Amino acid sequence: MEVLQRTANRGSISTGAYEIDNSLKFEADNSERIRRNQTTGTNRKKFTVSFWVKRTEIGAFQVLAIAEGSGNDISFLDFESDDFLRFRDTASASNQCVLETNRVFRDPNAWYHIVLRVDTTLSTADDRARIYVNGVQETSFSTRTNFDQNDDTFWGYNGGYVTWGNGLAEANYFSGYVADAYYIDGQSLAPTSFGEFDEDSGIWIPINASGLTVGNNGYYLDFKDASNLGNDASGGTDFSLINIAAADQSTDTPTNNFCTWNPLWAEDRANGTISEGATQVAWGGDAWKAAKGSLAVSKGRWYWEIKGANVTGDTWNNNLFGFAATEQDGQTGPSVYIGYSTGNYYYRVAGSQTGSDNWGNAGGAWSSSDTFGFALDLESSTKKFILYRNGSAVNGSGTDLVSGFQTEQFFTPYATSYNGDTQFLNFGGYTVNTISSAASDANGYGTFEYAPPTGYYALCTKNLAEFG
Repeated sequence: MEVLQRTANRGSISTGAYEIDNSLKFEADNSERIRRNQTTGTNRKKFTVSFWVKRTEIGAFQVLAIAEGSGNDISFLDFESDDFLRFRDTASASNQCVLETNRVFRDPNAWYHIVLRVDTTLSTADDRARIYVNGVQETSFSTRTNFDQNDDTFWGYNGGYVTWGNGLAEANYFSGYVADAYYIDGQSLAPTSFGEFDEDSGIWIPINASGLTVGNNGYYLDFKDASNLGNDASGGTDFSLINIAAADQSTDTPTNNFCTWNPLWAEDRANGTISEGATQVAWGGDAWKAAKGSLAVSKGRWYWEIKGANVTGDTWNNNLFGFAATEQDGQTGPSVYIGYSTGNYYYRVAGSQTGSDNWGNAGGAWSSSDTFGFALDLESSTKKFILYRNGSAVNGSGTDLVSGFQTEQFFTPYATSYNGDTQFLNFGGYTVNTISSAASDANGYGTFEYAPPTGYYALCTKNLAEFG
């Protein structure tokens, strides 16, 4: 086993000089993937795959990347339905190599750095295929089948495809974000070629590896060009985009991790279906459902945006959004969420309706064309929130919160619904809705329809380090 200094198996907040600007959002429901042909490889016995990944759907068999030969000749990385990570290489339907971890990957707020390192020429069987996560080699496997010495893999197989985002037969699509993806053809590289441990925090962070020689079939995907998200930044053949659009580019990255919905959290009632980079919630009808965010705050001033589908008029009556204490559900613990009913806005505090006549109709019924901004102030002596509709404040300079919010509890975005509608939450890193103005906060983070009010910031790790 290769031993690296430090054992901090963590990652997702960079304090280093190298910044990753963009990632690519994949959504299984939309059959999103990127693909290109393979030509004759530099060396099919040696290769390295390195990338950062953030999951948004848990408990599903999802293929991250696959290299295809002919027939049943395949080699791929996937998350299993039990959330283990697996590498499998199969020749003529017979396994040449299988590495399936004992650890699970179930943190939807983490950016994991994964390196697959293969060299089948080595004399030590366990060294022929190695997996590293955040700079640390995985050594505990529920299933382990090693390559025979000098086996050929199917990375770099002339005539096959390499695909990110799904497996064979157009199935097992991936939901989540991928950033800084490399395939190094002909070299077996350690994770230190792509990252390092931060001297102060011990967190594994990315480094600039763009100068590496990638080989005949190698590539580097930085996802910086929204007009060509399949661009091979190393100068090779670009990937074809399948159900991928410019809007699938994201600024949610390992060096600035944005809030999303948390698919692991569920109230006693049935949850909605979370999708689109964990920014969209589709609610079923005739039962209360709820969702919470993946990042929580106890101080600072924060801003995010909300839109809806099929939520015109009084149907907003049972489509609510706001925030809640992390350790309690939105019905019984400290929480505020906002709704609309018969021409009046109202807000609910810990399950009790209040303020139903305070704000008037403010221009009429809410509709699916409206963009709402939610500004949460946990910094003032009297904590408050401001609701914006299409850039204009609905409740003036803000509504003071009840005394129950004057503690140092942690709060996270929250949404709940009884109707079969859909809510779109834009935390700034990615939104499924088209943004026309692309406004950011004062630090330059987030992409919003309307500029956050002065002193309010996107809910991301860069801002949390400064204000949270």
